Amino acid sequence: MYLDLERIGAFIQTGRKEVGLTQAKLGERLGVSAQSVSNWERGETLPDVSLLPDLAVLLHCSVDAILTGGEGTGGYRRHVLVAQVQEALNSLDRLGELLGRDHFIYTCILEALNTRMNTTVEQAFSNPHIFDVFTVEFLLACVDNGDYVDPRDVQAHLPPSKARDFLLKSMTEHGIR
Repeated sequence: MYLDLERIGAFIQTGRKEVGLTQAKLGERLGVSAQSVSNWERGETLPDVSLLPDLAVLLHCSVDAILTGGEGTGGYRRHVLVAQVQEALNSLDRLGELLGRDHFIYTCILEALNTRMNTTVEQAFSNPHIFDVFTVEFLLACVDNGDYVDPRDVQAHLPPSKARDFLLKSMTEHGIR
């Protein structure tokens, strides 16, 4: 595999800016100097291999995407975070508040979800445990659809439960480490 240092550097720089980090902040989070980050972005050096998984998490991409300068996705469609799924569920609840729980659009969305999932999604809006279970359900759907979900993100942002354990097991079965 040919590594194009300039392309990799440009990818890191673009990703860093997209997540709103300065070179100093990115370096701080990775335990390296801002100068090191600058050297990567100019294509002079590459990050140490041991930093790549953490860099990928910070840039919301895969290690493969970094090493190919954004050309590869490691076979995954995209990188999905627990926080993104939780935000989506919260946004659905907020939609019900804004439009009214009896609004046609809101009821259509809920009916579709409830039918496809054989459940009642609105339960998640008032019960933190059920909210976490729905988060797991949504993440399972993401994994089944070819998305990457980092097991460390799951462990850090979801409390221990049978549902979380099932998700982690399923991710392992899909080759996600």
